[in-house]
Amino acid sequence: MIESKYLKDNMQNIQRLLDIPALKHFEIKNLAKLLRLSKIREYNDGESIIKEGAQDPWLYFLLKGKVRIKKEEHEIVKIDKKGEIFGEMRIIDSLSRSASVFADGQTVCLAVDTSAQEKLSSDDKKLDFILLLYRIFAEYMSLRLRLTNDELVKSKAEVKRLMSLKEKDGKTKILTRTIIK
Repeated sequence: MIESKYLKDNMQNIQRLLDIPALKHFEIKNLAKLLRLSKIREYNDGESIIKEGAQDPWLYFLLKGKVRIKKEEHEIVKIDKKGEIFGEMRIIDSLSRSASVFADGQTVCLAVDTSAQEKLSSDDKKLDFILLLYRIFAEYMSLRLRLTNDELVKSKAEVKRLMSLKEKDGKTKILTRTIIK
């Protein structure tokens, strides 16, 4: 992994954050806070970004490339859209990482150190930052939950279809045995 220093909250960097779909509706002052707690991280193909069971404080925005999310060696999903968030569950519930994340090809992420709030100067700024994160999480989790619901409906329909085929196949076998006898 190649990692930058903490980013500066200059207009050029803020403008880049406005290109991230999840952040385009936020005020510049809030994006400046996010930048002061962020680094750019570059990963090679197959390199680990998050390890299942870890306790690190990092939240990630995908800037370039793709990532594979795995739980117990089973691939859950690939993320490939600029601005998608990953690593947020640990930040929300303070439990250990629920899955591992790996770079799929050359990958660049904005990594936000959610434990570095001491870099913000006042309690109000810290509270604003936490509220910003939770707003981002709420919007993103809503989208992710909708996709999960769609997948669940598709899976249930497929199970029902397969069960129907199995029942038909079973009846065919019984009929075939009866005719042969």
